[in-house]
Amino acid sequence: MAPTQNKDYYGTLGVKKTATTDEIRKAFRKLARKYHPDVNPGDRKAEEKFKEISEANDVLSEEKKRKVYDQFGFYSDNIDAAAAEAAARGGYGPMSGSGRSGAGRAAAGRGGQEVPFDFSGFDFSGFQGGPGARQETPTGGGGFRDIFGSMFGGGRGGAKQGAEPGTDLEYTVQVDFWTLIRGGVTKLEIQRRETCKTCGGSGARGGIAECPECHGTGEVTQMGGRMKFNIQCPRCGGAGKVQNACPACEGSGVLQRKEPLEFRIKAGTRDGQRIRLAGRGNAGSHGGAAGDLYLVIKGGTNPVFTRKGDDIHVTVPVTIAEAALGAKIDVPTIDTHEGGGRTLLKVPPGVQTGQRLRLREKGVPSAVTEGLRGDQIVEVKVMVPKVQDERSKEILRELAKLNPEDPRESLFAGI
Repeated sequence: MAPTQNKDYYGTLGVKKTATTDEIRKAFRKLARKYHPDVNPGDRKAEEKFKEISEANDVLSEEKKRKVYDQFGFYSDNIDAAAAEAAARGGYGPMSGSGRSGAGRAAAGRGGQEVPFDFSGFDFSGFQGGPGARQETPTGGGGFRDIFGSMFGGGRGGAKQGAEPGTDLEYTVQVDFWTLIRGGVTKLEIQRRETCKTCGGSGARGGIAECPECHGTGEVTQMGGRMKFNIQCPRCGGAGKVQNACPACEGSGVLQRKEPLEFRIKAGTRDGQRIRLAGRGNAGSHGGAAGDLYLVIKGGTNPVFTRKGDDIHVTVPVTIAEAALGAKIDVPTIDTHEGGGRTLLKVPPGVQTGQRLRLREKGVPSAVTEGLRGDQIVEVKVMVPKVQDERSKEILRELAKLNPEDPRESLFAGI
């Protein structure tokens, strides 16, 4: 991560400096939902705000980065977290006492104010001008400037800003019940960032100009507490010059576009399944690789069938006579939807409401294993007729005399 100028990351996320990691992440998620580019298409201010909160979350949600930021007021990958921790414990406190060499003190800023660093434990014999100094070679170091340059990314020879990969996208797709079972083609419209055709994704167009950030020097000044550092300019990468921004994409290399998408649903795809389309997410900046597109399937329902995994559940009513004597009845299956014949189910004598019977391999084809298919689970529901004529009532009374068992006897026995 490139060094950043002093920024109030806590203020950006709206949390206190004593906030826990969970509180920081919750604050970020709340703001991300508000300022995400997909929620605010074409809104440059929302896009910049999203970048700010993402940067703040990246630093504050990671313990080592947060220690560096809390100590110095900014973060750089080139600062060791252990050094920041030592500074927090007072390791970089004001220097005092006698016996230290002139190198043990350094002035920074105006008025010769002491820099809170203690160099008394360093061996300076290898630097030009010190006791036993050696001559500087073409590949050797050049003194304090080189030390701090390597620590904080300074120097004019740094690499220019590199390509940044695109972000992933996720869409929820409504797919009807039968398409998930049989497969088919689904269409939807998505919003994604695509590579700018005017500049080819480079973000630049035309000639080269002086960097407005460092005014051509390749360096910017960074404050860290009482210390002042010259670091590599994050905008031009230390080159001191930048190319003119592309007018079409304003230098970002990408443009927001609506795009129709057509994709195939495999037979047996389940509700909640995530389908990954590689390279169909947001395009990367400055030639970076595109992200991926994830489609979350939201399956439709059916008034007759209920799907659970690869099994199909259906409730089938039976008459009292069929339940008592047993019978072979017709039941619908998902094959019936395509004009197939009805399937016969053998109902055993004495079947009760709620009892489940299984039809092997009458469920949904597996989207994972070729040739494998789920079952159909048939739940029986005994239908009691509405008796109105006296003859039917007489028959039922005779049936009750012939079968005097009390169905509630076990209920009271359990008490």
